[in-house]
Amino acid sequence: MKNVTQKILDQHLLSDRPEKGQPALIKMDQTLTQDATGTMAYMQLEAMGVDQVKTELSVSYVDHNTLQSGFMNADDHAYLQSVAAKHGVYFSKAGNGICHQVHLERFAKPGKTLIGSDSHTPTAGALGSIAIGAGGLDVAKAMAGFGYAIPYPKVVEVRLEGELQPGVSAKDIILELLRRRSVKGGVGKVFEYTGDGLKNLSVYQRATITNMGAELGATTSIFPSDEVAREFLKRQQREEDWIELKADEGAEYDEVEIIDLSSLKPAAACPNSPDAVKSIEELEGQKVDQVSIGSCTNSGYEDMMKAAKILEGKTIAPHVSLTVSPGSRQVLIKLMENGALQTFVKAGARILECTCGPCIGMGQSPKSDGVSLRTFNRNFYGRSGTNSAGVYLVSPETAAASAVAGVFADPSKLQVSQEFAAEPSYVDDSMIYAPSPNPEEVEIIRGPNIKPLPVNDPMEDTITKKCVIKLEDNITTDHIAPAGAEVLPYRSNIEKLSQYVFKNNKEHFDQVCRANNGGIIVAGENYGQGSSREHAALAPMYLGIKAVLAKSFARIHLANLINFGILPIVFENPADYDSISEMDELVIENLMSLQGQDHLIVKNAATGQEYPVKAMIDAKDVPVLHAGGTLNHIKNMQKA
Repeated sequence: MKNVTQKILDQHLLSDRPEKGQPALIKMDQTLTQDATGTMAYMQLEAMGVDQVKTELSVSYVDHNTLQSGFMNADDHAYLQSVAAKHGVYFSKAGNGICHQVHLERFAKPGKTLIGSDSHTPTAGALGSIAIGAGGLDVAKAMAGFGYAIPYPKVVEVRLEGELQPGVSAKDIILELLRRRSVKGGVGKVFEYTGDGLKNLSVYQRATITNMGAELGATTSIFPSDEVAREFLKRQQREEDWIELKADEGAEYDEVEIIDLSSLKPAAACPNSPDAVKSIEELEGQKVDQVSIGSCTNSGYEDMMKAAKILEGKTIAPHVSLTVSPGSRQVLIKLMENGALQTFVKAGARILECTCGPCIGMGQSPKSDGVSLRTFNRNFYGRSGTNSAGVYLVSPETAAASAVAGVFADPSKLQVSQEFAAEPSYVDDSMIYAPSPNPEEVEIIRGPNIKPLPVNDPMEDTITKKCVIKLEDNITTDHIAPAGAEVLPYRSNIEKLSQYVFKNNKEHFDQVCRANNGGIIVAGENYGQGSSREHAALAPMYLGIKAVLAKSFARIHLANLINFGILPIVFENPADYDSISEMDELVIENLMSLQGQDHLIVKNAATGQEYPVKAMIDAKDVPVLHAGGTLNHIKNMQKA
């Protein structure tokens, strides 16, 4: 008896089914990239010498770096469009929408596997796909025909019972799960949703839940493919993509969470973590300065309409700035045609592009010490572009109610009808371009901001480096390689990007690395949580970082470190973390004898202490690390 997760994974295994927690090599049917991570991914694909992608479908989206304040982003977009045309990749142009929203609408299929160079790729799990976020190099490998390796996951059944009450949202479901499980409670696990409560959850509501499953640290999240999924695909004029997909009767799960939907109340994730959850009742009445509705979490037709119904006939509070970002051009046109866009504008909203925008700090930063309510998925420190701001994650209903009130407002207390016209069946793919039928005639466009890929040196038997930075728990990839309008244009220019590494943690970190010929990073629990951006490993590699010693790692970042030849090791005695100081010289020996899951000793030359550590690698990772990273390893295999 199998659950949905096992059914799909077992059909895509490229080797025998392993024990849970052991490496599994998975065939990937589809890939997606976005422009903040895609440029590097396609440069890596080129470096592998691949003429045409080997997947059933690969799509390149432009949705992150759309503020063209200089030539850099526009140059990257030209590169992405030309390389997609040449190598067999579909291209979704800037303005067509956010990758996860558009992929859900136009490409996601029940029973398929998807890997994307964005941590919120699991959004497609709302339609019964196994959709996994990863670093760009792993996505490039999938496009080149390599499988993707993950530990065969445990599966957590999340049984939804009852029905949501008026004013309570799917956002409140995933916030409740984050409250229970924390941002590291899903590592090595898939969250599979079951129960009678499913029948009343639309695909858009399911997508909010699978999208923010990434904040649990989960491998992915998934819903069954049922009549709700079928109706969604029918409206998208691709009912032929539907198959029924559900768990077998009596299927077993490793863990079970039961959520009574009828008992949930509107909630918010408080600064600066998605698991810092409080009810709106606890926050009610506190002043709000900014409200932003949109992002890949809550920018579908249904999300927009629920917010519009609350704003109908009202005006936002004088001191509040309200922005609205529809998730796709398809959604935007539907809002234009049914009058909801007019409702937003009359209420005082500023209409933004169909892009990620404020979610990644790409404009609309709050004022100093401001309170910003956002329907987004992350509220990490500094991510909004204003370090002193307090950013809260809320549902579209809470966001709209609070924009009008000017304070935290509980939408479940409003006497507002949430009835609205059913979503029309409207499709326009005119801004999604098929690859060229004559790829040999396509010339790839490379602007001056696109720099060659940095190359790592092979690993040496002994690493002797200083601890160039010591960090606390839950360091995110936003800490390591910040997003935002200032930094994102340099995602294809690692030399320039490296100047911003840890800019909010240690000023001039890049100069410290250069002065010491690289170094070792020491960190606490869950190092590298958040975005899939491989730049958080690639830029430190460029600066000479050879190892990261932490209490634990987030899944995607761990894989990215290995891909770029950086040794990931964990303390066997977490208390040893306390005895290391910045600029202590650390020595790690016998690295050419690595076998996988090795127990090593880190020597502190400054104090004479020794720390037992474990290498967080498998046997397959050893030749990759020895070569100095995946690209070097692939080139070595090609030479052989």
